[in-house]
Amino acid sequence: MSDYKLDRTAFKMMTFEEADAQNIFDKETPLAERLRQVYFLTSQAYGFPIDNPPKMDKTVFSSRKHKN
Repeated sequence: MSDYKLDRTAFKMMTFEEADAQNIFDKETPLAERLRQVYFLTSQAYGFPIDNPPKMDKTVFSSRKHKN
């Protein structure tokens, strides 16, 4: 397994105000837009296309009622 190195050129030092201004998950952003952004980032992280998400394997989990 190869060692991962942090790419220090991808980030820069910022003040709290600068970082807050670049926050894409701002409180004024509508919930639907925030969910769309999160879904996009999840699809990029796990490597699946947005228009064709992986199917859930329903054989892994099971549910049952509690006995009273």
